Amino acid sequence: MSRIGRNPITLPAGVEVKTEAGLVTVKGPRGTLTEKISERMTVKVEAGVLTVERPTDEKADRSLHGLTRTLIYNMVVGVTEGYTRVLEIHGTGYRATMQGNNLLLYVGHSLVNGKPQAKFTIAQPEGITFEVAEKVVPITITIKGNSKQAVGQIAAVIRGKRPPEPYHQKGIRYAGENVRRKEMKKKN
Repeated sequence: MSRIGRNPITLPAGVEVKTEAGLVTVKGPRGTLTEKISERMTVKVEAGVLTVERPTDEKADRSLHGLTRTLIYNMVVGVTEGYTRVLEIHGTGYRATMQGNNLLLYVGHSLVNGKPQAKFTIAQPEGITFEVAEKVVPITITIKGNSKQAVGQIAAVIRGKRPPEPYHQKGIRYAGENVRRKEMKKKN
């Protein structure tokens, strides 16, 4: 039984949901999001309440039921409030700056693919905004957008440029992430 799939979604004022065969479009004050869903699921909107129904109790339908409801709920939250992810940069000499719409990361690399390069340039995807607070320690990068998946994906790409390492605690980490400290290896 999908407990998540059975929960109704209350639509805030100003949010419109349109359903077509396998496609759900949510329009709100922050923009419009579209998601492809399984055609087996039925999406009903009645009196400001959205419900997702499944055709059978087979395992595949039960799993799609909860997934579909969660995807639609994430779109509703995205077009009303939006999503934010904060990254912190720890390390001596590590920094981040904005150059137009591009994020420049200086995180200690001297060679990339055998070529000298001291920075990574990350283009700002459509629908995503970057904010860098350079004057605080640690330096923070705030990623904002309407799509939970897009915000999480770009945050993972940025973090992947220099993941936190357990010995010196340097690198890019999510705000509030606890990196387990390891003891240095000793010579005998």
